[in-house]
Amino acid sequence: MTPVHATTGSAVPAQTGDFSRDAADLSFGLGRVEDLLARLPAPAERTAAQRGEAAAAVDRARTARRRFLTTHAEELHRRLTDDGAMDLRLPELAYRAPDLVPGLSPTRETMARESALPQAVKEGHEADQGILFWGLLRGAVCGPRLVEAMLRPTDRALELLAEFRRTGSCDLGTVTVDRREGVAEVTVRNLTYLNSEDNVLADDLETAVDLVLLDDATHVGVVRGGTMRHPRYAGRRVFSSGINLTHLYNGRISLVDFLLRRELGYLNKIVRGIRTGPPGADDGDGAPVRTEKPWVAAVDAFAIGGGMQLLLVFDHVVAESEAWMSLPAVQEGIVPGAANYRLSRIAGHRLARRIILDGHRVRVTDPEGRLFCDEVVAADRMNDAVRAAAQRMDSPSVVSNRRMLNLADEPAEGFRSYLAEFSLEQSRRLYSQDVIDTLEKTWINRSRRG
Repeated sequence: MTPVHATTGSAVPAQTGDFSRDAADLSFGLGRVEDLLARLPAPAERTAAQRGEAAAAVDRARTARRRFLTTHAEELHRRLTDDGAMDLRLPELAYRAPDLVPGLSPTRETMARESALPQAVKEGHEADQGILFWGLLRGAVCGPRLVEAMLRPTDRALELLAEFRRTGSCDLGTVTVDRREGVAEVTVRNLTYLNSEDNVLADDLETAVDLVLLDDATHVGVVRGGTMRHPRYAGRRVFSSGINLTHLYNGRISLVDFLLRRELGYLNKIVRGIRTGPPGADDGDGAPVRTEKPWVAAVDAFAIGGGMQLLLVFDHVVAESEAWMSLPAVQEGIVPGAANYRLSRIAGHRLARRIILDGHRVRVTDPEGRLFCDEVVAADRMNDAVRAAAQRMDSPSVVSNRRMLNLADEPAEGFRSYLAEFSLEQSRRLYSQDVIDTLEKTWINRSRRG
């Protein structure tokens, strides 16, 4: 018999092992929870008792989702992808899943309504997407298939590729790409927000990375921040100020389209290359068909949060002597992407904890700064130093050796396992009260400063 929650009446199905029966039982129980939430006032208007009632029902529903995915993630992915024949990325899976198993994750219409709300007053349906991808990424078969699907080129990049090959230049909005003598410089120009990362920049930056990797005339990619208009940094280049907290406060940072996409999309493509063959295709020896290239990062001013995370995947980092970096995610209340996975290997156990847990700021001229930067030069020497570094990286043997280094440093299975847990943990953190409180304080302080 299916147990029933005494307070809410929401069902928590026992697993029978039969996909169709378990899916039907799950959907029925989740429908009861949705009915309850629909009868309650909006989240910001609920009494303490109503908030408790809603939280109990939601927790019960999420436990049921996790139980279902523990049993049926592989079969779910098989049915969603026609037994692997369809090469589905994150959004495609996210919005096909509720068609197959109603309630398992939010529909596109539900997420459209949620995305129009400030973070503090959302119902938190993205946490259910986090559970979905936790389940799929854990799967021994479907997990690697999902990671591989995220390494394929975006449709946008494929549409722009012919023109980029012809002209060597592309303006994507917040990012430009310009190729000269085999080196493609990706310039981040999110000028309104000091190159902070958001949904739009994630799309532009992944498209840029795809173009670099697909373009036969490009041998090396360079990522550098553009020249700012902000009064404090006018006329200066800035690498990155991390996640766009204004967008996060206003509910415009997406788990699927940004937080998961950047890790499984352009960051992973920088590490492992872009998949250029169809699903399941290999090079004859069992390895996926991919194109990899060396990458150089040029750090001007600072690399905060996501900016510092980016540096952990580059082959060579050049920094101007006044630059610094930090990972303030704990102070913001969230998880700094895959930095928790990579940082100890690069910086050591103790320094990694100081940076992540204590918010320790690293200046590139400090001895510990050399753990993250290969060269530190004066600002007026940056152009020459970046160009020279890219020229040194332009070698077929560099491509082969970086691949072997990355295989040793970051095994695919370890990365996939980390991202499964990250999906679950980050989706919870986005709606935690301490995160909401921090965003509110940040917003108030910025408003007072004008």
